[in-house]
Parts: sequence; structure tokens; C-alpha cells
Amino acid sequence: MTLTDALEALVLGLVEGLTEFIPVSSTGHLLLLGHFIGFESNGKTFEVLIQLGAILAILSVYFSKLLLIARGLPTDPGMRRFVLGVLIGFLPAAIIGALLHGFIKEVLFDPTIVCISLIVGGVVLLAVDGLTLKVEHRDAMHYPLPMYLKIGICQCLAMIPGVSRSGATIVSAMLMGADKRSAAEFSFFLAMPTMAGAFAYDLLKNYKNLSFNDGALIVVGFISAFVAGLFVVRSLLNFVSRHGFAVFGWWRIVVGAAGLAGLLVYG
Repeated sequence: MTLTDALEALVLGLVEGLTEFIPVSSTGHLLLLGHFIGFESNGKTFEVLIQLGAILAILSVYFSKLLLIARGLPTDPGMRRFVLGVLIGFLPAAIIGALLHGFIKEVLFDPTIVCISLIVGGVVLLAVDGLTLKVEHRDAMHYPLPMYLKIGICQCLAMIPGVSRSGATIVSAMLMGADKRSAAEFSFFLAMPTMAGAFAYDLLKNYKNLSFNDGALIVVGFISAFVAGLFVVRSLLNFVSRHGFAVFGWWRIVVGAAGLAGLLVYG
């Protein structure tokens, strides 16, 4: 492992952790970074295992809440209803992801598509953030059950790289009457089964091709993704409550435009 390789792994891990839970598309950022810096670790192994770092970050932050929910399941109808809501929200992505996995990876994972998705998503995020929306739901644990399903359906848009899973869930929840904080928090809860399911599916599909020859690079990426993910999950709710999502919309537009310019110049 060279110093350059280690720095590239560190940067990619940080990008994964910093972008996974905010509405800017971690997949889009990683794809563009990999394209322009030419990172060549053991590709699929690296990608899968640094994502596990982000998953563990959100599970560690929400461990006490998850434990509280688990303890309440036998006796608390509200807890059972919320878990059902999360599962309902997860179901569309599970079905469509399994059916279209090959098409998504082979056709949609294209840098130009990513850049266009980033720009369009940024414009949408700015537009929604600037609307005066009627707030009817301030607690993610008490959304109506049909609302969980609708958010889950909208989450499927994020299978297009550059759209952003958290962006699709947050925007759809806000348009359905959720306030910004609860919309962001529900995106965290929905991320847990969605990311875990995608991780397990990728692992199942590719385990025969996995190799740990670049183990040191994977460790660097995993740790940096975990630490960055911790920072974002712990700070995002307070940030969006105070400042909204406009900064993420502008960031998407800048990155998407810079990516298109880079593709025109460097290919």
C-alpha cells in the first residue's frame, strides 16, 4: 500500500461517510471521485465494506433508540406500528432493487447520468426548501401508514445514481406534510434496513469475487467512513432544523456542473 493509495482510500471513505446520510448522493460522489482520480483498489470489496462502516455508524448512534423500540415491541402498539411503517417503507426498494439490480449497475452507473441527476436534484431540493409547506407531522414515529409506503416508493428514485436516497425520502416526506427534522430522522430509520439490505444483496451477489488483497486500504476506508458517518448522523438533525436543505441543493449543483465540465475536458 503506497501513501497515495492510502490517501485515496481515506478520501473515499470520508466521502462515503459524509454523504451517505445527507441529500447529496454518496453513490454519485463516489462514482465521480473514482472516475476522476482513477482509484483502483479491489473495487467491489472496497465499495461494500466502506458502506458497512457507514451502516455501523448510524446503528451505533441510534443503538439506544433501537433498543427502546425492541423492548417496547411486545407491549407497545405504537412501537409495533412504527416498525411496521419502516418495513412498509423499505419494501418497494427491496423489490425493485432485486429486480433491476443488473440494469442499474450496468446502465445507470454512468458519470454523465450522475452529474445530471445531481444538478436536477439540487434544483428540486432548493425549490422544496423554499416552499412554505403546511406541516402536519412532527414525529417520524407517528406518520400515517400510507405515508410510509409513499416515502418508500419515492426512495426508489435513488436507484438512479446521483438522485440520493436521503434526498428522495426527505423531499417526499416534506411534500406530504412532515417537518424538516422528522423527515431527516425518518430517512435515518429507513436507511438502516435499506442500506443493510443493499449491503447483504451485494455481498451475496459478489462474495465469490471478493478478495482481501488490499486489506489495509479497506481498513482505512472503513474507519474513515465510520467516523465521518458518526459526525453527520449526530449533527444533521440540528443543522437542518436551523438552516434547512438549501446548502445541500447548491452543493449538488456545483458538484454536478464541475463533473460535467471535467467530463468534457478529461473524458
